[in-house]
Order: sequence, then C-alpha cells, then structure tokens
Amino acid sequence: MAVILIYTLSFFLLSLVLSPQLSSSAVNTMYQGSSISVEDAKHFMLSPNGIFSAGFYAVGQNAYSFAVWFSEPHGQTQNPTVVWMANRDWPVNGKDSKFSLLQNRNLALNDADDSLVWSSNTISLSTVAVRLFLDNTGNLVLREISGAGVVLWQSFDFPTDTLLPLQVFKRHAKLVSSRSETNKSSGFYSLFFDYDNILRLLYDSPEVSGLYWPDPWLAPWGAKRATYNNSRVAVMDTLGNFSSSDDFTFKTSDYGEVIQRRLTMDYDGNIRVYSRRRGGEKWSITWQAKAQPCTIHGICGPNSLCSYHQNSTATCSCLPGYKWKNHSDWSIGCEPKFSNLCNKIESRFVYISNVEVYGYESRIMENYTLKQCQEFCLQLCTCKGIQYGYSFERNTYTCYPKLQLRNVHRSPYFNADLYLKLPANSPYSYEGSIHEHSPHCSSRTTQLEREYEMGHESRYVKFLFWFVGGVGGLEVLCIFLICFFSVRRRGQRYRRVDGRVYNLAMSGFRKFSYSELKQATEGFSQEIGRGAGGVVYKGVLWDKRVAAVKRLKDANQGEEEFLAEVSSIGMLNHMNLIHVWGYCAEGKHRLVVYEYMEHGSLAKNMESNALDWTKRFDIALGTARGLAYIHEECLEWILHCDVKPQNILLDANYHPKVADFGLSKLRNRNDTSTRSSFSMIRGTRGYMAPEWVFNLPITAKVDVYSYGIVVLEMITGRSATKDNDTSHSGVEKQQHLSLITWLKEKQKNGCACFNEILDPTVEGVYEEVKMEALARVALQCVEEGKDKRPTMSQVVEILHKYCNRDHDNK
Repeated sequence: MAVILIYTLSFFLLSLVLSPQLSSSAVNTMYQGSSISVEDAKHFMLSPNGIFSAGFYAVGQNAYSFAVWFSEPHGQTQNPTVVWMANRDWPVNGKDSKFSLLQNRNLALNDADDSLVWSSNTISLSTVAVRLFLDNTGNLVLREISGAGVVLWQSFDFPTDTLLPLQVFKRHAKLVSSRSETNKSSGFYSLFFDYDNILRLLYDSPEVSGLYWPDPWLAPWGAKRATYNNSRVAVMDTLGNFSSSDDFTFKTSDYGEVIQRRLTMDYDGNIRVYSRRRGGEKWSITWQAKAQPCTIHGICGPNSLCSYHQNSTATCSCLPGYKWKNHSDWSIGCEPKFSNLCNKIESRFVYISNVEVYGYESRIMENYTLKQCQEFCLQLCTCKGIQYGYSFERNTYTCYPKLQLRNVHRSPYFNADLYLKLPANSPYSYEGSIHEHSPHCSSRTTQLEREYEMGHESRYVKFLFWFVGGVGGLEVLCIFLICFFSVRRRGQRYRRVDGRVYNLAMSGFRKFSYSELKQATEGFSQEIGRGAGGVVYKGVLWDKRVAAVKRLKDANQGEEEFLAEVSSIGMLNHMNLIHVWGYCAEGKHRLVVYEYMEHGSLAKNMESNALDWTKRFDIALGTARGLAYIHEECLEWILHCDVKPQNILLDANYHPKVADFGLSKLRNRNDTSTRSSFSMIRGTRGYMAPEWVFNLPITAKVDVYSYGIVVLEMITGRSATKDNDTSHSGVEKQQHLSLITWLKEKQKNGCACFNEILDPTVEGVYEEVKMEALARVALQCVEEGKDKRPTMSQVVEILHKYCNRDHDNK
C-alpha cells in the first residue's frame, strides 16, 4: 500500500513539473494589475497591424531586457530587429522577472529578487484608469482610458539607438549605439542636439571623446546647418524624408514608397536608414551619414591606421613599430614595441604618404620646413610623429607635431603626409598594409552570464522517470524528492543574493572571490601602495589583466551596503577616473579591484623629478576633469574628500586618473544635509579644507581646496605635509598658511617674480602664461571661504583655454 502511495505521489509531482503553464495569447493592450512574465515566451504584446511586438528579449545567457521589435512576421524570433529597450544596461533574470502595469498607474520592471530595475515614474493617486497600448507605429503608449485620453508616458520620448517613422527626436533625446552587433548595452557613439542647436555625432570612449559629424573643422554655415532655432526637433516620415530644425535634410534612395523603415545609430559610429518591404526580408541600407568609415572617430584604436578599399569597407593595421594590444579586438588599438624616444640622436622618421591624423597636436606651426618640423618633434619626448603638408588656404607649409596617434587614416585626396617617429636602429618600415583587420569582423561581443544554476528541473525529471519505472526505488525516490526541493530553495536564495551582481557585469564590473584574489596577488605578496584606508597589492587576473587590489582596513561594513557603494563607482566611466573592475565581500574581507597604473602615483613621480612642466600642466587639467565629473555629472553626488598626490595615479603616458574616490562618500544630489552626515573628519593633514576643522557644511568645495594644494605642490616643489609633522593643529595651520601667504605675496609683485616660485629641480621649457594661469587658479582654489573658490568645472574651463591654445580646430 505504501509503495502504491509513493508511486501515486510521484506521478502527481511529475504532472506538476511537466504540465505547461497556461499560455497567454498576444495582446496589444495591458490594463492595471496585469503583467508579462519573462518565463512565458508566448506572453507578449502585438501591435494591431502585426508589425511590432513588445516583451522580454534575450540579450545574453539568462539575461533579458524588455523591448519593442519588428515582428518577423509575427511574434518572437531568434534574432528580431530591436527598436527600443527599457533596461539595455541592466538586464534582468530569466526567471521570476516581470513587467507590470501597477494599480498606481506606474510601469515597473522587476528582477527575480523583486528589485525595481526600471520604471516609467508615472505614479499617481488619480483614480482615472489607464492602459498600455502598442500602436501600429511601434510606440508603447501609457494613456488614460477616459476623459481626454492624456498620454502619461510613451517609448517614443525615450529612444535607445533607433528612430522609427513619425517618431519625433527632441532636444534632450539621444540615440546611443550598442556596444557591438550582439552586445546591446550602451556603446561609445551618440546622436544628439548640441548646445548650438546642431544635430551632431559624438564619439565618447573611456579615454577620449570628440565630435566627428558634421566635419568638426567646418563652421555651421559651411556644413549647411542653421544655429538660429529654438525647437531642436527632427523627424523622418513614412516616405523616407528626414528633416531637422537645424536645416539638415535628406531623402532615402527609395523615397516615396510606404515600407518598413528605421534610422539606427549603429555600433560602428555611422547613422543609417534601413528599409524593407515586408517582415522577414533582409534590411537594405538606403542612406548613411558617413560614406567613408575611416573618418569616424575610434573606428580603429590608437596607434593604428585605417585604410579604404574599393568595396567601401575599412581595415585597421598597426603603424610601423607598434603591435596589437588585443588581436581579437581592434578597437583597443596598438602599443609601441619601444620605449619613449627622448634622445633625438637615437630617433628617425618613417614616411607614410597621404595620411591624416586628426587632433592631438602640441601646436600648429606655419612656414616651417620639413627639417624644422622634424627637429621640433625630436626635441619633444612626447611627440609621436608629425603631419606635414601644404595648406592651399594659408599658401604655406604647415607642421603638426602629434602627441597622440588617433583617428589615423589614409586618403589619396589628402594633401599631407605622416612622418612617424621611431628608434634610429629599428628595422621598421611602411609597406602598405601590415596585419590588417576588418572592423566588421571585430569581436567586441561580451558573453553575458547569470550566476545561478540552470536546468535542474530537466535533469531531475529524467532521473525521477527512471526510478518510477523501477520496482525497488522507494528509498532512492524519497531521497531524490528531498534533494529536489532543497536545490530549488538554494537556487532561489542564490538568485536573491546575487541576481543583481550580474547587472553590473555589463560594464565589466564583477564580484571576485577571496581565494581568486589571493591567487592573483600571489598571497598578497607584492605591495605597491599603502594608505589610511588600506594596503594595495599588484596582481594578475585570470584573463592576464594586471590589476591593483586594495585590501580595506575597515571590514565592519555590511555586504549589501558595501556593494551598493562600489557598484555605483564601478559604473563610472571617465578617462581621468581609475577604472574599478570589481570587488570582494566575503566574511570580514573587503577588497576593491581596479586597473594597474604603470607610473604609480603623482607623489612618487614628483619625488623623482620625472615630470616636466608640460606633464604637470596636463596632470592638473586631467585631475580637474575627473573631479568635475564626479561632482557634477554623476547621478549621485560623489565627494572625494582625500585629494592628494598619492591618490592621483599616472598611466603609461602620464595621463592622470583620480583614485580612491567615492567609497562611503556617496550622497544624493538633493541631499541638503551638512557636516552632520559625515561620521568623522576625512582627508589628509595639509590638504584638508577649513570646513573640516571649523565644523562647517561639507560640500564639493572641500575637494577644490585639496586640489589647489596639490597644484601648488606641483608648481613650487614644496610639500604640504613634510613640514607639518605635528599634532598641534594651530602650528600646522600656521605653517600651512605660510606657503599660501608666500605665494600670494609673490603674485602681487607681478610677472617678473613668477619664476621665483617655480620648482627649480624641474627641467625643460615652459609657457609662462600657462603656468601663471595655473598658479592663479590654484590660489583661487585655496581661498579660506568656500564661496570664493571656483567649482571644478570652472577650473577645467579656465585651464582648457590655455591647453593647446594655438590649436585652431583645423
């Protein structure tokens, strides 16, 4: 009897496991209280004409976004053409996630742990009923049912990388490319209305950024654009005519036909219009912004050459003397096979004809002979080569010494040549094409993963079937049932704890295990830095990346709180901020993993006199840019609170990156609380603003003060801390202020005395106007009253006027 009971129970459980859920047919309308589940592939929205679908779209292994796509011809397919995404950078779990229209009139996308990933922010106490409708244009519209039918929200107002016919592109909207053809997260290219009302294309990578369409050297009227308008709108009609308020217009090659169309900001930096007659057909390109792909910034990485071919495609190759950083990803570019060339006797030039290197010259020099131009480059350690050619507009030869080799491309119609600076005894030469790679074959794809286990049900179902068919399987079957439910519970707990961890992996940020970091650092054996917050070790990760691993001293912070802070910092992406790769939070261990900087800290380089005046000015400007970003451009307000030379790191090219920013100092922009929100004084003696000492409100101006002290140290060579080794705050203040007072007295005496404050140990020439400007800015930053100090963005603006001031945006 017991055996019969067990068999009956077994088949009952099997029926529960194997029976399909009730499949919902496609609808075009959602009402309050309804939702769409990620687990039901047949549960999606369909426009009345059947052209568009909306639902969960797989962006990786067990990673989903809520999206709108072209039906091909109906419902979901393997690779539909996506036109909009709600959560492109924060995919949700493949189980237990849902998209809902709530009773409070808000659209909400929840992950498996029920955390809110995306929302329409339309919460209201109104009792008027609403519905979500997918119309025939591909627009998701949240509208009131009764009355005037007010539109509360629509997807057309928040485009991702695509515009559909009749979708109005407005002044605050952006089209942002995907990272690659298969990775749908945000990439480096965007289409937007600039401050001058011009529709432009921007390349904005973690290292550099630049406008490239319309051609940046053209004035608006030269590009046939109008800046005098107050609307900033653009739209493409159903016939293929695009019109923008800046007078930019075009018609597609198939203009006049009413067919399916889309305008897309592609991952390679080009805007294209695609057309097809019906669903299922291949898309055809009927217009594109850039006919020559090599003129798109970033199409090939630094130190590589982009070349045109007869089929209008582009190939990338390393310049002579350089090698690929990553053979599978051309966008990373190339690195030199040699060290810096500072001895002109040991240098020579390799000639490459008809080459343009856009931007990054130290200055523009007219009426220079080729020999004079080369001689100037040989005198400059940071000069990578020269672009030299005849200017018909100026009726003279012009010299462009290049500090970086970016946006390098060949064109038979370009009237200038590249002379590449290489070691004199090297065998490198240019032979036309070296190890070319096609950008269209790039492997920029990131494999997306989920960190909880998959597929337990199917394995155990087969296992259960096998034992049900046996005669003596009573004991094994009972053990199996216990294990089955135990594993399911563990899987659910794992998802709830780590389900959000994956979301951060879209930007390369991840969670490391303690054993993994211990192995990477060889047992934390190679110490490269030490501070009040912890010790930094050098390590090599499993993917061969060299990393800096900081072991925090304060391990009392909870994992959830620690993750919330480091994840926000991990999402920051700026060329002058250290790139945080991940973290570890196991038991009492709290570690942060970030990129390794070859030249170490600014403090170390100042002590060794490795920085000339040009480098010092560039470091001051770059540091200001990084601080301005965390102060004014982040969603959360981040104060550094410990700006000092030890926390400014220098990469292989001496570019500065601010480190140790933001931990435990994240604050909401709307938070008006003052000093009381900080549990203790933060910072390092000698660099701390008066607000800390006098218990005044703490704002971003404390970082401005510390930045000013750092710049004064770089200019004078005097330390803000070496002479202040005393615990008596009054003595320290007096000695500290003596340096500032001395500098202000020198400033009053005029330009003639400026040389007296410069660090005498620094070699090399300098531009007196630039260094004076830097000193004036630093003195403004260390004003005792915070309201007298500039913001970091104002500092950037002032210094930028003196950076490459001879550059005329050719």
